[in-house]
Amino acid sequence: MKAMIIDDEPNNIRNLELLLKEHCSNVQIIATALNASDGREAILLHQPDLVFLDIQMPGKNGFELLQSLSSPGFEVIFVTGFDKYGIQAVKFSAIDYLLKPIVVAELKTAVDKAASRTDAKHRNSQLENLLLLLQQKSSRKDHKIALPSAKEIRFVSPADIIYCEAKNNYTVFYLITQEKLVIAKPLYEYDELLEDYGFIRCHNSYLVNRYFIKSILKEDGGSLLLENNIQLPISRQKKEQIRQLLLKK
Repeated sequence: MKAMIIDDEPNNIRNLELLLKEHCSNVQIIATALNASDGREAILLHQPDLVFLDIQMPGKNGFELLQSLSSPGFEVIFVTGFDKYGIQAVKFSAIDYLLKPIVVAELKTAVDKAASRTDAKHRNSQLENLLLLLQQKSSRKDHKIALPSAKEIRFVSPADIIYCEAKNNYTVFYLITQEKLVIAKPLYEYDELLEDYGFIRCHNSYLVNRYFIKSILKEDGGSLLLENNIQLPISRQKKEQIRQLLLKK
């Protein structure tokens, strides 16, 4: 894969180049840039397969660089020292990111996934979804979350998710279409991610869309009755918090 590194710290660029040379022989660095403006020119000139992109840089940040390109035809791996700076949008679109300092195992995994997607030669729907999220920060109704399963990456509106269930290190998404999507990520990764979309962690094993909650049942220690008559347990320590949240509904 032809790759580029865009980062405002020269030491970070050199370190990543060394790691790639030693551990990712399928990656060839064809250009580097220290800011978004130079990075944009280099992307248009070299047409890379993969871009390692810092998020926070002086002037334009990494997101603004992507938004300035009409149709990015490459894979992106974000590299950032700021684990909360825009990472929620990146996670929402299931795009790979690396936190500084870079862990070799995580680098190799991210590169392998990028290589498989490049070989498939499909359009980068995850990147398109990220750009849409960035353009519609104030309007959540059109946002979609990328759910990578074994066969595909599904883009689903949070409003179409009834609840999520933890199954060991997997999460099962129950949709209004009566589909069940099994995703190879633990439930906690979606807890904070979906909080702003009306989801409540009612139990260690369940994350529920508050807009599908019909009532709180008091018998047997308490549970949630959903619009489809499914009952979900409420953990003892969550009862009062959930009651207060539902009063704001």
